[in-house]
Amino acid sequence: MRHRVDRRKLGRYGSHRMSMLANLTASLFLEERLETTVTRAKEVRRFAERMITKAKIGDLHNRRIVASRMGNVEAVKKLFNEVAGRFTERQGGYTRIVKTSYRRGDSAPMAIIELVERS
Repeated sequence: MRHRVDRRKLGRYGSHRMSMLANLTASLFLEERLETTVTRAKEVRRFAERMITKAKIGDLHNRRIVASRMGNVEAVKKLFNEVAGRFTERQGGYTRIVKTSYRRGDSAPMAIIELVERS
């Protein structure tokens, strides 16, 4: 039974899954748009929106939390200096997922995840 289970495993063990999500989220903040599978995009959305919410607060404590979860210094700097400022008036929904097509090799459904207010 899947009572109170709110995550997807994505075929990976825990530390591998978290590092994959951190890398995808860092790429999302640096490039502001990326293409991945639909299930990965839905998990990246959860992770990225929590990071943006912490960056909107902007104090040292939240900066250290985001830096420890993401691990990419350039992405953390861009998140706090540029991205968080764009979303000060928005209460949530910082990302958009657009389903595109199916991957040629294994027919996995693909999607583009991007920041709603891009530069």
